[in-house]
Amino acid sequence: MRKVSVRLRRDSVIGETDPRLFGAFVEHLGRCVYGGIYEPGHKTADKHGFRGDVLKLVRELAPTVMRYPGGNFVSGYNWEDGVGPAKDRPRRLDLAWMSTETNQFGTNEFIDWCRLANIEPMLAVNLGTRGGDAARNMVEYCNHPEGTAYSDLRRKHGWKKPHDVKLWCLGNEVDGWWQMEMKTATEYGRIATEAAKMMKWIDPTIELAACGSSGRNMPSFGQWEDTVLQHTFQHVEYVSLHTYINNYTGDAPAMLAAPDLMDSFIEEVVAICDSVAARLHSPKRIHLSFDEWNVWYRTRRNRQERVKPGWPVAPKILEEIYTMEDALAFGGACISLLNHADRVKIACLAQLVNVIAPIMTATGGPAWRQTIFYPFAQMSNFGRGRVLRAEIDSPTYAASYFDPRGATDLYFPLPEVPYLKLAAVEQADGGVTLFALNRNLKEPMSLQIDLQGFGALDMREALQLRNGNLKATNTRKQPDKVKPTALKGMKIGAGRLQAVLAPASWNMIRLGKASGAT
Repeated sequence: MRKVSVRLRRDSVIGETDPRLFGAFVEHLGRCVYGGIYEPGHKTADKHGFRGDVLKLVRELAPTVMRYPGGNFVSGYNWEDGVGPAKDRPRRLDLAWMSTETNQFGTNEFIDWCRLANIEPMLAVNLGTRGGDAARNMVEYCNHPEGTAYSDLRRKHGWKKPHDVKLWCLGNEVDGWWQMEMKTATEYGRIATEAAKMMKWIDPTIELAACGSSGRNMPSFGQWEDTVLQHTFQHVEYVSLHTYINNYTGDAPAMLAAPDLMDSFIEEVVAICDSVAARLHSPKRIHLSFDEWNVWYRTRRNRQERVKPGWPVAPKILEEIYTMEDALAFGGACISLLNHADRVKIACLAQLVNVIAPIMTATGGPAWRQTIFYPFAQMSNFGRGRVLRAEIDSPTYAASYFDPRGATDLYFPLPEVPYLKLAAVEQADGGVTLFALNRNLKEPMSLQIDLQGFGALDMREALQLRNGNLKATNTRKQPDKVKPTALKGMKIGAGRLQAVLAPASWNMIRLGKASGAT
């Protein structure tokens, strides 16, 4: 049995989690919207067509912010198509996913759904085929009270009060060849600057996220962020990051090591942001919006899983079926986000329903939780507070992670991957939640955690997510094959927690202040 020790000091803090760290993403892609959150005629649908069974699971998942409407989709989207009487909305060919967009669900419906789900909306503007003029008009439509052409148009459409959307994305993955009207860093930097300027003239209270490069493995990475921020620095609060963990090589240990590369990615972008600030002699700090992240690979390179012929409406594409193995890697990514709470202020799991998602539905039928649902729900519900700096003494292993980049395949060597990956969060009431991933596939882990400066703590809840079959999945017929179970055999006392973590397991341990403790 591997022995691992951890020291947590109450006065050693990484940062406070921003409420927006626990976000997700809805795009007009496949069955995410149509057949996902919106399905008029479904037996659980309300008068707006919102599926009640999905909404119930979303509330359990507890995302705090929702990015919309894309993604690749937004780079060809005319926001005006999705407002006004539904019967008058045009049908469009969507070049992002080679499908037909009916526009029966648009901005106003999305805002209503967010309010019903108690989620903050995060809107993206099209800086692919459109520019600053369309962006500032959209802000006017959404946020201006009344008395102008676009604010009065919103009121005419039935939404008297402003939507008051505070968070906006300036386009999506604009350096990608797959994007409609791909741009160089300078081209995008100039357009984003002018759009941001006008959007904030309309509403000075909004916050903006500029596009980072589409991934750490992009040829443009690094130089792109540097150039874009030199243009946009004074106008934006965030820069975006995107990453998807894969297991193309069938190497589970390497896949579980991949979240450590996510740590490096975050730290590199932080360094670039601060470098630009230094050159501008500015005390301002650009924060990070990790607004696309997940495990995704089975449906990513298979064209038949990405595109269906004949320009269908809401085709069944990118419906990744997640395994126990995927949930472990996913949990590692959750820990990476928490452990960078000082600079990662926004994060959006991509996506919410059906399309590379924690929630699956059958059109006309039930909804169920995928394996990755559980680490996210636990993080969102119990990971809010002060993230503590953990001092970990763990055995390590070596791995080589594969990351595809078009015609050039990259391998990232990881010589020292700790078997334990852990995040610790102190809640406002003095309790502590531990998220612990045992990356050893065969051996249990003897874990000892010294808790310094917390006073007396007792056990509130301990759960593990584990299945002896790493390829186990949840399905319509077996929706609970992979689900959390009780983690037993722990001891706590005198400032020390002792536990045994099963091999290949995700674990959440919640500690509370003992009765009578001060």
